[in-house]
Amino acid sequence: MSGEITLLLRAHREGDLAAFDRLVGMLYQELRRLANGRMRRGQPVTLSPTVLLHETYLRMRAEQAPDWQDRNHFLAIAARAMRRVLVDSSRASLAQKRGREQVRIDIEIDKIGEIATGGSETSAATLLDLERGLETLAAIDPRLCQVAECRLFAGLNQAETASVLGVSLRTVERDWQRARAWLRKEMSG
Repeated sequence: MSGEITLLLRAHREGDLAAFDRLVGMLYQELRRLANGRMRRGQPVTLSPTVLLHETYLRMRAEQAPDWQDRNHFLAIAARAMRRVLVDSSRASLAQKRGREQVRIDIEIDKIGEIATGGSETSAATLLDLERGLETLAAIDPRLCQVAECRLFAGLNQAETASVLGVSLRTVERDWQRARAWLRKEMSG
């Protein structure tokens, strides 16, 4: 199956949209698990896991294919696309309700400003602050941003994040600690 995935990734990179559709079909259960993991920890009121997954699929299909490296790279890109879907949903909600709408997201900023996984209700404005922080973090240290995307937006645990990014578990543990500290500082200041 791994060889077939690599061939489909190559075909998609060369412009074959049918290859992308076959690839998504092969990885659908894994992508669904990512979306469900994201939703278990805190679901935006307007999105279900199915809607999140399908919107992610549409966005990824419409974009020019990156230089896919392997299955793990594909899943990391899917996590980033899920992040964009959730952020766009929050922006729309915030614009529509002028900030009154509460959106469940996968972070909680507790009384000391610490970011931790949790699934509490947080405003759309907080999600947008997180998005701005992640954009800045990506410019400073792309891998820290990727770890945060996998943990916060795809709902992956540390071992799954390590597998998707192709790094050691210890690296993810250190990066996750650094990313949380950096985001805490960025969002509190």
